[in-house]
Amino acid sequence: MQTAQRFQNIRESVIREMTRLAIQHDAINLSQGFPDFDPPAEVLQAATDAIQQGLNQYTITWGYPPLRQKLADLYRQRLGWPVLPDEHVVITCGVTEALAAAMLAVLDPGDEIIILDPAHETFRPAAQIAGAQPVSVVLPAPDFRLDRQRLENAVTSRTKALILNTPHNPSGRVFDEKEIAGVIDVVTRHDLILITDEIYDQILYDGREHISPGSLPPLRERTITIGGMGKTYAITGWRLGYAIAPTSLARAVKPAHDFLTVCAATPLQAAALAALNLPPHFYQKQRQEYHHRRALMSEILSNLDFNFSQPQGAYYILADYRQLSIPQARWNADAFARWMTTEVGVAVVPGPNFYADPAQGEGLIRFAYPKKIETLRLAAQRMARLKG
Repeated sequence: MQTAQRFQNIRESVIREMTRLAIQHDAINLSQGFPDFDPPAEVLQAATDAIQQGLNQYTITWGYPPLRQKLADLYRQRLGWPVLPDEHVVITCGVTEALAAAMLAVLDPGDEIIILDPAHETFRPAAQIAGAQPVSVVLPAPDFRLDRQRLENAVTSRTKALILNTPHNPSGRVFDEKEIAGVIDVVTRHDLILITDEIYDQILYDGREHISPGSLPPLRERTITIGGMGKTYAITGWRLGYAIAPTSLARAVKPAHDFLTVCAATPLQAAALAALNLPPHFYQKQRQEYHHRRALMSEILSNLDFNFSQPQGAYYILADYRQLSIPQARWNADAFARWMTTEVGVAVVPGPNFYADPAQGEGLIRFAYPKKIETLRLAAQRMARLKG
């Protein structure tokens, strides 16, 4: 019996595998990007209230109406065009489903989609499930800058779309005005669709502010803007994402979402409305706390002789271990990451997992630091043995 050809070259998530390995060996989980602290109390209370008040059945497929209205109000300001809750907003089961729905909506078998490497591991499988061919454009380490000419060179007669993740996971880059200008040039000249992953739009450093690419006039009619609740509000297990797109694109995203999942969990959507209504102080405090976590994680890795670039956004550090003085520093990244998890007691993700060509990620491992300060300090104690 033969399984579907589309899954012949798709393996299960390495990130989730590292989490399972961490659980098995009681390792500190710096592999999967989820917080180990609680969501805001008012958000938890809103979820409890929604369940107690009977919001336990299907909601409208595109999402709980008050939540869609709130997102429409927010994104009308962010994107600069009249976002309508019933026409342009789709609530999904996480950003992963939003990306899959977007790719199913716009890609036909044989189309190509440009993916910037290093890339989150869900991007390529989502394209392949849609029958499309992912085409890699590498962001060269250690700066991970996006070069317009590299984008241009990747375009062929079959290129249909480009996916842009900013702030970027796993590099921590926030693409600047010049880099985005290159995206605009390539996307508009070749009539491409832009799919953006903006899940880390609230986690930025050193005074940076997020600008949604879909707010820029040349991109407004050709961009599917994707975001989510999990990272900002520490509710990754609630699986709440969303896609916002102009009418022509939203009309295709809607049925893709409808027949993938019907709808996201109703009471959790109601609670997400409470999250979006948190005061500005919440975001200010969160940024201060992430600056502290970034500083501590950077200090830990610098003291251990890792090489890395300081993140500008998100909460990951992609670090080179090959200059460490321990014998394991000569191992390949997969072996090193598994040794870190099973023997050192700190779980990380091997760098090749983020590249179409695994050789591009050799010598790299990714640390996720959305953790309590005491968790990071304990990880530092365990990693002291890496000093040799």
